[in-house]
Amino acid sequence: MPDSETSTVRAASAAIASYTIWGLSPVFYKLLGFAGAAEIVLHRAVWSVPTLALVIWLARSWGTVISVLTRPKTLGLLVFSGLLIAANWWLFIYAVQVDRVLEVSLGYYINPLMNVAVGILVFRESFGWWRAAAILLAAIGVINQIIAVGSLPLIALALAGSFTVYAYIRKTIAVDGRVGLFVETLVIFLPSLIVLTFIETSPAGHFTDGWLQAFLLIMAGPMTVAPLLLFIIGARGLHFATVGLLQFIAPSLQFAVAVAYGEPFTAAHALTFAFIWAGLGCFTVSMLRRRKVMPS
Repeated sequence: MPDSETSTVRAASAAIASYTIWGLSPVFYKLLGFAGAAEIVLHRAVWSVPTLALVIWLARSWGTVISVLTRPKTLGLLVFSGLLIAANWWLFIYAVQVDRVLEVSLGYYINPLMNVAVGILVFRESFGWWRAAAILLAAIGVINQIIAVGSLPLIALALAGSFTVYAYIRKTIAVDGRVGLFVETLVIFLPSLIVLTFIETSPAGHFTDGWLQAFLLIMAGPMTVAPLLLFIIGARGLHFATVGLLQFIAPSLQFAVAVAYGEPFTAAHALTFAFIWAGLGCFTVSMLRRRKVMPS
């Protein structure tokens, strides 16, 4: 097999693995049901740092890290994006703990369509009928959720919105993905560690409940870092359109997890998802058409 094909297969495998981990991660966080969402997020922030530090050391990127830490504007943006992704983590874990994985799935289906809207409104990307149809169908799906189900899908919209803003901020920062993630977690490490120390030395903490509980909480760090690193490998070696199609693996698996755990799925829910899936179909057509006109 030629080197280029080997690289493409490796990149595709990494991307598929990353989305598979994200898609099945609700199962892992359900195992952490003994702890609250805030405690889990704090452990996630704390244990991600040594994991990422090892990655930075292997990549010999400490010089880049120091450079970022000495650039106030870049550092400020990464502090903000770090707080934003921490809020996204908390909301995701909270939704898993209260058996609303179906809404998590809906949020990550909506996310690429929000990215399209940001691309059009902020980056002045071409609109096109397929993209217009994608956004319109997604909006109809959300409206159906409000009318038929009787509630605004706040968790779905908050997850999609926060991750869209996070992606937009990271798009404006010319920093390697690994370094940016390390700095993000580094700046929230100390306050997370201080708060976590108070929690774990009080009756509210669960780290000392037993070796299994401690192990699962520690694993929250690698579970955060591993799919992100695999995604970076995949994104570097694949066309943007291919990555865009593969990203549907995660919410599809989350949807399957929600159904497997017996979350309510009514005809009204089905109609909401049908509109979102139709919108994603239009989005897919748009990406494939753009790829055909782009030089290889």
